Amino acid sequence: MAQLSQPSIIFDDDEKSHSSGSDRSESDSVFSDPFEVFTRIGLLKTQENDPRYVNIKKQLAAAMQSSGVLNASVVAVHRNLFSCWTRHATWQSSRIIEKVVAEKCGGNANVGWGWYGGSRDLICRTVLHGFFCRRSDHPGPSGIGVHLFSNDHSFDCARSSDPDENGLRHILICRVILGKRELVPFGSKQSSPSSREFDSGVESLVNTKRFIIWSSDMNSHILPLFVVSFRAPANLRGKKLRKLNIPRSIQPSAAAAAAAVRQPARRSATLTVTNIINALAEVLPAPIMVLLKKSATDFRAKRITSAQLIRRMGTLAGKELLASVVKSCKRSESNPIH
Repeated sequence: MAQLSQPSIIFDDDEKSHSSGSDRSESDSVFSDPFEVFTRIGLLKTQENDPRYVNIKKQLAAAMQSSGVLNASVVAVHRNLFSCWTRHATWQSSRIIEKVVAEKCGGNANVGWGWYGGSRDLICRTVLHGFFCRRSDHPGPSGIGVHLFSNDHSFDCARSSDPDENGLRHILICRVILGKRELVPFGSKQSSPSSREFDSGVESLVNTKRFIIWSSDMNSHILPLFVVSFRAPANLRGKKLRKLNIPRSIQPSAAAAAAAVRQPARRSATLTVTNIINALAEVLPAPIMVLLKKSATDFRAKRITSAQLIRRMGTLAGKELLASVVKSCKRSESNPIH
């Protein structure tokens, strides 16, 4: 299974406080200290020289700058202490679920990072009581569930946040157990895995923007770790991610795709085949992947033509899935493999 791009965020497995935090949400009150609402629900403000603070700040700043937002800044990072018994139980449950999913997926639970934006009140309620999802409130662009932005799309998450009365925006950074992911088409009303083989959904298998965690798993597969508070322009929601000059650390797949276009035709073909194979590995069982990889090897060794490779891939993976993956890879619809 293809590895997820991991953020440079440090998480301590023993990161649980001995202090007790109130389990009562007071996010509706206006405090003289704009962060008192977080401390009252048991979050601890991270020092600015803490590696976690530094790494989160660098990543969000890079995402903002790459999108042309230069006057945005991280103001504070609070971490979840898991101090009350309910949140401590959630922390323990997450570890157990990770082991179960890892065993099911051949040793890899596919743990990644998910970014979740919203209002300050929503963030506080989520930390206190967990995620919630109703069909009428969270249909999402692809599937019905909790949608989290991937690490490479933290700017999109920032855009989904709402400013509070102090002009601050807040987002959650969560540890997410993804397991085996399945492609959920745009506009789908899917609300659960299509089979027991899958654990979560994605709207694209290449350069994934959103992870979809089904409502049945949202409070066992998602663990809120950090609340990031930042200032940004009032028109942030209207900003769009630039397509050019994006640092490789923020958009590695997009940068790789741009580099592939500049390569000679034969090398570009090899890279395209690799992208498709990696994407199919997310959703197809191992025996089929063995055959697909053998076909790719035959193609690279010029033992079969591109047309023969396409026919083999269509037969093994299914024409509909192959077409969807090719579209995700943003290749030519008429001749995806040159």
